[in-house]
Amino acid sequence: MTPQSDEDEVWRQIVASFNDTAERDSADQPWPDSENVPAEPTRRVVKPSEELEPDQDEPDREPDHDPGHDRDEDDEGHFEPPPPPPLPKLDLPTKLAWVALFGGPAYLLVAAMASWQMEGWALFTAVAAFIGGFVALVVRMGDGPPNDSGWDDGAVL
Repeated sequence: MTPQSDEDEVWRQIVASFNDTAERDSADQPWPDSENVPAEPTRRVVKPSEELEPDQDEPDREPDHDPGHDRDEDDEGHFEPPPPPPLPKLDLPTKLAWVALFGGPAYLLVAAMASWQMEGWALFTAVAAFIGGFVALVVRMGDGPPNDSGWDDGAVL
């Protein structure tokens, strides 16, 4: 037999035994038998907890639930994040760079959709505004750490 035919026979055995369940001896398992998962998992039904009435034998005890304050059961576990911080104030050159970045292509798009006749200087100005706005934003971005980062750039524990 050639090595190729041996390999083909091994693959046929693997494919034939693909759906067979493995029968393992419990001595081969690295965990105790008590931790084996059953073949079909048990189903658990979680019921909402009912509020218990205060015990009648203890008149001094206050009820945990204030009857005047009704909780909305739909709101239980609802997380509402705090409002985001305000956006930073932009200076005039940054605002102009953003207007140029979006204004140039917006003018070209509106002019093309409206079939306006575009002069050469208007086309050049729109493209130059886009490129200039992009360059101005990249140059103003900076490559250093923020001013308020402190001396340590690591994680805060």
